[in-house]
Amino acid sequence: MRGSADVTGISDAREEGPSPRDRGEGNDIAIVGAGIVGICAAAYLTEAGYRVKVYDRTGVCEETSSGNASAFAFSDVLPLAHKGMMRNLPRWLADPLGPLAIPPSHLPKLLPWLWRFWRAGSPRHYEASLAAQAGMMKLAEPEWMDLLDRSGTRSMLREDGSLELYESEGEFRASLPGWAARDRFGIPYRHVDGDEISTLQPGLSGQFIKGTFVPGWKTSIDPKLLGKAIWAYAERLGATFARREAVAIVPPGAGVTLLFADGGTEPASRVLVAAGAWSHRLTKQLGDDIPLETERGYNTTLPVDAFDVKRQLIFGGHGFVITPLSTGLRIGGAVELGGLKLPPNYARSKAMLEKARRFLPGLKTEGGREWMGYRPSLPDSLPVIGRSKSSANVYYAFGHGHLGKTQAAGTARLIRDLVSGRAPALDISPFSPQRF
Repeated sequence: MRGSADVTGISDAREEGPSPRDRGEGNDIAIVGAGIVGICAAAYLTEAGYRVKVYDRTGVCEETSSGNASAFAFSDVLPLAHKGMMRNLPRWLADPLGPLAIPPSHLPKLLPWLWRFWRAGSPRHYEASLAAQAGMMKLAEPEWMDLLDRSGTRSMLREDGSLELYESEGEFRASLPGWAARDRFGIPYRHVDGDEISTLQPGLSGQFIKGTFVPGWKTSIDPKLLGKAIWAYAERLGATFARREAVAIVPPGAGVTLLFADGGTEPASRVLVAAGAWSHRLTKQLGDDIPLETERGYNTTLPVDAFDVKRQLIFGGHGFVITPLSTGLRIGGAVELGGLKLPPNYARSKAMLEKARRFLPGLKTEGGREWMGYRPSLPDSLPVIGRSKSSANVYYAFGHGHLGKTQAAGTARLIRDLVSGRAPALDISPFSPQRF
């Protein structure tokens, strides 16, 4: 955190150059999507003097951004294809309720994405993906800390670290290359066992023989509450919201026109597409055919008194986490590559809850709320951040997979830089919409 962080981001946005109005350009921008990425972008752009209107089919942080695990996972720099998924793929797919599932009806449509995902896991792509992800995290953390201070929401941050747990020496040893990669970027952690595991999380099952504690891991008291608080800040600065579903973007030349499901239209000088798992439906119309797939994640949020969990617990071998929130104890994760149309399979959330009961003897499993959300995921685990190839007035910010909340403020900073005509805060070529 920098000194005088309450105003630094605003002054950065307003003092490095003339305002949009002073430059003689339209200063209005429409944002499609009111998830955490769109909301953070709204805050940054209103700070910079733009007139921002956000459109969403449901509301502010009502979908994926409401039910995630609430982590600021700044140390999570490994691309998904390198986090043991390929090694564990056969075993996981053999269990229909395990960490990874592919509904048979969706498999034919998914095959091109799986091919790209497999290629992304090759050694040739590893270094580039790792460096891009680490660079994004290095930007995202200070941007988030400054935004929390500027918006008066720092009290919603928890800095308790995380504890990743292993059931065998083999599982622990398999994790070591990933921790060695983090060493290269100065990410602190320490491996623990025995009494230290019990100290970090009393009451944990003795089946976990080793763990890794990450002191810099952060969470928020509740992702939905935080998102709405960031929106309230943007709204105080002048951002507005409309509950409308955008179905098309027409770039007629100097400006852009949004078409809505209700038959209406709205013009804008610029448009930012930040619609999460639905974004590719809009980008394809503009000539950007982006291979976005939907990871359907499940969870159950138990009452606050279900168990005294001290920090986020990560069960990597089982593909889920347990997070203590101010609103309850959230147990969830896993991956179901099932698109946007299939009905939820809540047997997956029940399976995780049953495992959590075994891992935390005494966990009270009654009174939970089940949920499913759509993570927008790209094969190389990197988001899309940049301009449409058909219109310089249309920008993209989506595809963050499991890291949307973590990278939202960093993404908002990059979008503000692009819209304002300044050099981005880091090289965005790895995130190009045209890289596919």
